[in-house]
Amino acid sequence: MRTEWVAKRRGQKNVSQMHYARQGVITEEMQYVAKRENLPAELIRAEVARGRMIIPANINHTNLEPMAIGIASKCKVNANIGASPNSSNLQEEVDKLNLAVKYGADTVMDLSTGGGNLDEIRTAIINASPVPIGTVPVYQALESVHGTIENLTADDFLHVIEKHAQQGVDYQTIHAGILIEHLPLVRNRITGIVSRGGGILARWMLHHHKQNPLYTHFNDIIEIFKRYDVSFSLGDSLRPGCTHDASDEAQLAELKTLGNLTRKAWEHDVQVMVEGPGHVPMDQIEFNVRKQMEECSEAPFYVLGPLVTDIAPGYDHITSAIGAAMAGWYGTAMLCYVTPKEHLGLPNAEDVRNGLIAYKIAAHAADIARHRPGARDRDDELSKARYNFDWNRQFELSLDPERAKEYHDETLPADIYKTAEFCSMCGPKFCPMQTKVDADALTELEKFLAKEPVAQG
Repeated sequence: MRTEWVAKRRGQKNVSQMHYARQGVITEEMQYVAKRENLPAELIRAEVARGRMIIPANINHTNLEPMAIGIASKCKVNANIGASPNSSNLQEEVDKLNLAVKYGADTVMDLSTGGGNLDEIRTAIINASPVPIGTVPVYQALESVHGTIENLTADDFLHVIEKHAQQGVDYQTIHAGILIEHLPLVRNRITGIVSRGGGILARWMLHHHKQNPLYTHFNDIIEIFKRYDVSFSLGDSLRPGCTHDASDEAQLAELKTLGNLTRKAWEHDVQVMVEGPGHVPMDQIEFNVRKQMEECSEAPFYVLGPLVTDIAPGYDHITSAIGAAMAGWYGTAMLCYVTPKEHLGLPNAEDVRNGLIAYKIAAHAADIARHRPGARDRDDELSKARYNFDWNRQFELSLDPERAKEYHDETLPADIYKTAEFCSMCGPKFCPMQTKVDADALTELEKFLAKEPVAQG
């Protein structure tokens, strides 16, 4: 779809959506997004120009169906996939991608650290993906020096960042906000540094006693991103890894740096979103969202969870979906899903499904709470189908139709029960929705009540 669109822009020094938006140009990607979001194209252009919305769309990812991340658009959900040295392979990751897209992922991050040729895995994922693909380039940079962090150089990082851009990656997590002076601030944490990328940079700085090379070479990364229209996803290396560590000095110091980097990227018309915390008690979520908006000039916020309690390994798709719904309500633009395997292992296909559905629920609940136009239409249609015992229509409108039908059919599998006015919970005699009260009966009742007040007590 985008082959002809991007052909017009090749050869330009800056091909970013923000660059065109700031010139007053409504690109084909902006027009497509406007139709998807049911919003005016001029509003999309204005939000992208301002930096409050991004359209991650690398010019080399031509089979992409453009989408937007920003407070003016629907709350989005990202799914993480990726092969590890201990598990998974190319085909399994492509299968996970297809499953993620099937269950509604708006973007997908390839977090592969091993399990095969990383370039081949990434290229296969991009070629198969209609949604934006994100990566964390420091993982492959570390693999390029055989896991010896101390041997990494700025050129190693820049080489991998450009390679990902050339391959068509739409946004990259860049851990440029963690500075050498921030490291002593983690001293009193329970879980220290839990970001893999942040941990790599921290160990490099501790060894060399030098500033973060992604920070000192940030302008070089900007120049790469301009040429391909790659969006920054500024990584939160010092995000809290437990509720005890939430909103601490280390997290907030890095957030201030991320705000400065956001504005530096905007000076060059490069798109930015900012990653947010992973473990936050419910009473601190609003503060975290508001603080990010303040420090980062309303750049789109992209949060992992956050998990609101730490005691439920195996169920962290639930503990985090609670926080995600609240974060979305307060203005977070995209939610990164958490699967039941979080903290325990590499997720399989069923974990991807469970994590995604939990987060689609959270994002949709946030859209309803924010009173987005049309957000509740599907809920109302499903409610009507439920009240009318239209089981097939109820399945069709579900976020996971297969699961809804599966649970219904566990006890009432025959086709005749698809038109039955009951389910196995209440049975045929006790279903309250069989109490159909028509308008005429209610009118007669109102007349009666007007004449004969009913005795109380």
